[in-house]
Amino acid sequence: MAYEFESIEKKWQDIWRHKPDGNTQNDTKKQKFYCLDMFPYPSGSGLHVGHWRGYVLSDVYARLKWLQGYNVLHPMGWDAFGLPAENDALKKGIHPETSTNKNIAHFKKQLHQLAAIYDWSKELSTTDPDYYKWTQWIFLQMYKAGLAYEADMPINWCPSCLTGLANEEVVDLYCDRCNAKVEIKNIRQWVLRITHYAQKLLDGLDNLNWPEKVKTMQRNWIGKSEGLIFSAPVKNSSLFIETFSAHFEAFYADTFVVIAPDHPLLEKLIEKQPNKQEIVDFCTNIINNRKRNAEEKELSGIFTGTYIVDPIGNGDLPIWVASFALSDYGTGIIKCSAHDTRDFAFAKKYNIPLKVVLVPEEKEQQARVKNFEECFNDTNNGILLEPAPFAGKRAKEVREQIIEYCVINNFAKKHTSFKLRDWIFSRQRYWGEPIPLIHCKKCGIVPVPEEQLPVRLPQVERYEPTGTGQSPLADIESFVNTSCPKCFSPAKRETNTMPQWAGSCWYFLRYPNPTLTDKPFDKNEMSYWLPVDLYIGGIEHAILHLLYARFYVKVLYDLGYVPFDEPFKELFNQGMVLKYSEQSGLIEKMSKSKGNVVNPDDIVKKYGSDVLRLYILFMGPPELDAVWQDGGIEGMRRFLNRLYDYLTKRTTIIPQAQQKVEVSKCFARLVHDVQDRIERFKPNTAISACMEWLNTAIDQDHLLGIETVEKLLTLLSLFVPHITSELLEKLCNKKLAECQWPIVDNSLLEETSAHIIVQVNGKMRASLAVSKNLEKELLIAQAKTITVKWLQNKTITNIIVVPNKLVNIVIKE
Repeated sequence: MAYEFESIEKKWQDIWRHKPDGNTQNDTKKQKFYCLDMFPYPSGSGLHVGHWRGYVLSDVYARLKWLQGYNVLHPMGWDAFGLPAENDALKKGIHPETSTNKNIAHFKKQLHQLAAIYDWSKELSTTDPDYYKWTQWIFLQMYKAGLAYEADMPINWCPSCLTGLANEEVVDLYCDRCNAKVEIKNIRQWVLRITHYAQKLLDGLDNLNWPEKVKTMQRNWIGKSEGLIFSAPVKNSSLFIETFSAHFEAFYADTFVVIAPDHPLLEKLIEKQPNKQEIVDFCTNIINNRKRNAEEKELSGIFTGTYIVDPIGNGDLPIWVASFALSDYGTGIIKCSAHDTRDFAFAKKYNIPLKVVLVPEEKEQQARVKNFEECFNDTNNGILLEPAPFAGKRAKEVREQIIEYCVINNFAKKHTSFKLRDWIFSRQRYWGEPIPLIHCKKCGIVPVPEEQLPVRLPQVERYEPTGTGQSPLADIESFVNTSCPKCFSPAKRETNTMPQWAGSCWYFLRYPNPTLTDKPFDKNEMSYWLPVDLYIGGIEHAILHLLYARFYVKVLYDLGYVPFDEPFKELFNQGMVLKYSEQSGLIEKMSKSKGNVVNPDDIVKKYGSDVLRLYILFMGPPELDAVWQDGGIEGMRRFLNRLYDYLTKRTTIIPQAQQKVEVSKCFARLVHDVQDRIERFKPNTAISACMEWLNTAIDQDHLLGIETVEKLLTLLSLFVPHITSELLEKLCNKKLAECQWPIVDNSLLEETSAHIIVQVNGKMRASLAVSKNLEKELLIAQAKTITVKWLQNKTITNIIVVPNKLVNIVIKE
């Protein structure tokens, strides 16, 4: 029988389209498994092999649990609002709704080729008004809880996308979408108080079965610092300043203070200084450079002419404006010393006196430090010279005592600081969820009544971004002009829209019942289905989507809407698919501009979906980046052809009762190895086990019982559903839905024989095949028999036996 993949795959895809495998059941008595892919932005370029890598991997685990009898939820949807979709539509000169719908249709066609067991009755799109009605509803709950606020503030501004960006969307000063250099611009914004959840977001990471790298990235982004806030009066003034330090062990070394150029206290600090305008001009220049994100080539500063009176006893410390001080980090004012490399360099440049109180143990280096030839800042191993109670002690070992000392002496108070900043939430673009608020001159900001949701995005012909800080919606009078829900006076709608992340922060809550009309999700279904059991997607979302989604769920939990406070139990990050680029001569991430893109449609047409699925899984450990090799896919085709030929050979299948024990043992080992490797996220080695088994079965002419054939095809269906469904039907007269995941027969895994190494004086002389756990006396007798030529005329002084492994006969030479 010839394996004609084109007709076989078309046949089964048509069947599954009308009667899909693995759809979710309305049976809450069954154990559930919620398997989720990070849903895609439907781009115009369609699915690439990188998408396939994540989606095929999740399908393996969804299929496994389905065959094991679980109630599986494996949905798919579309993250279709936001900058990527709007920018794509602008390039094509069409409306984003038109391009989005076209792209979704293309994606769905490709996903049907992939043959994943998605439950398409659960499909959703973030651009559907029936969906974003509830995205708006969640925003209103946050607003009512005081977690959303309006502010005129300096934000990251992309001059290409012409919109504000969250800090998390800026990578090394560049927009993560278009790679334009980001500027700083003052714009009216809606902001979410994610900082109120900094500690909860940090604590929750401890109990998550997530890659440690992702948890570390989130911990670093949240950036908790436990330290001290020192306070001091400004000399000859009623002003007081506060400074935060997370590395305070060398606090006796502080000799000067720096303040951020845009700090609100600065104006009062310099109001009586004769060079006030010079200081203001310096600060303005620094601030303007920051707005342009101009590279700071060297540290710069200017003396304010003022001092603090140091309560610690270091006298009057000068206050400088410094280019490196940031108003939104800590208190925006820093006490500086010889034990910080940046402070040290700044002091050297401006001839500010320094003082050493922390030194290394090594005498020569200690001399250089005391002579201000080098900066020493090792608070783990450094030895303190001051204050007296801690002199001669290692700084790290007395950290807690220093805190107590500073608090008791009223030098400082304990304080926890976070690097995390509130989430810049609004966008000055068209293609997003309208923010459901109304501005009334009498009543102020008023939420849109919930019964009036959704606030629909108006249909427009032109939607280009204005670049003025206003959304294009601001020019649509029919949208903007409304009445106040409280006093019914003329009012105006909020015209900023939500970011693309808004819809993806909660979509996993909607999947269990996406057609609900009276609420976003059902609490009973939340209790059954959530949290997600397995979430698969790229690590690039570590501090964007994954952090935001955790924040949303924690808010909904605190407000009593969901019974859990973490959305995803287990996270798996698949690696990227790389390919050699002839243009650069390097192995790189696939890109059209580099000419190294592999279109999965072309591979499916030439080799079939099963071959591509198999190769994607076989490429390497799924968590690592893998290099696409054109020749590698040929090996997968040969494997499936050999499998098909072997199983369809007339003599291969026999009655189950006639199957030999050795064949049963070989197959039991395969089932064990595949299950073990799948559970350890090693599908590549699970496929290797299948290939090794097939080689053995063909080489040793294994004849398989019909039940073994069914189990084999069920096992392989995780990887190649088309060919296995076809063979199940032809050979076993069964559908995959009628089969169960094979259970490992442990009795067949037990070895009944042992391979014994026989040594004489530690040198191997022979080997034995004996019954496992053979009696010691019988084993020794056989060992002596086969080593007789080395034992003749020798005196045996000892015999060492390692059960089932070794016999070492010790003789006197």
